[in-house]
Amino acid sequence: MPLRMRLTAITLDCPDPPALAAFYQQATGLEPHPKSDAEFAGLTREDGLFIGFRRVDDYRAPRWPDQTAPQQFHLDFAVEDLDEAEERLLELGAGKPDHQPGGDRWRVFTDLAGHPFCVVRG
Repeated sequence: MPLRMRLTAITLDCPDPPALAAFYQQATGLEPHPKSDAEFAGLTREDGLFIGFRRVDDYRAPRWPDQTAPQQFHLDFAVEDLDEAEERLLELGAGKPDHQPGGDRWRVFTDLAGHPFCVVRG
């Protein structure tokens, strides 16, 4: 019988937690965690899900789609309009890799620390 576990937090390594938290806060509207600082910043969703950003010395950004520094994981976000989401994310400083395997169903971006993430039509 599987354990009854509920996902409560996701933490991303990065070189600048406050900057990465600000990027995702502007992109998602999640609330900043009041105890965020230069070493660890976070965002909280209404249902309690926490996204944390932890400073790591000598951080090495993933390379999409190159696997010399593998992505290890990525986040997916549902959006109503892919073009509108792309425009806003690029304004916020996201990168858009040339390799886009999702066609018109999803798009791959990279955050300020190089983590790939997808926006999907939802």
